[in-house]
Amino acid sequence: MTISDVRIRKVQQSNGKLRAVASITIDECFVVHDIKIIEFDGNLFVAMPSRKTTEGEYKDIAHPINSETREFIQREILNAYNMLTE
Repeated sequence: MTISDVRIRKVQQSNGKLRAVASITIDECFVVHDIKIIEFDGNLFVAMPSRKTTEGEYKDIAHPINSETREFIQREILNAYNMLTE
């Protein structure tokens, strides 16, 4: 699997934890939108797109099924975010 494109849209918030929203293109044929870049306790992490259930919980709409893929996607998104903010 390759991530052929990463697009970052910075969010202008003064005191929120959300820093940006990303979209990735996988193998030039599949796009995932609304991936959130969140800062918590000085660290950045990636939250996959989700929706709120009727019970008030958030469930991922799309997500990697193993930790290796999650780490790969997170690394690519955070690298693109860091390049944008430097």
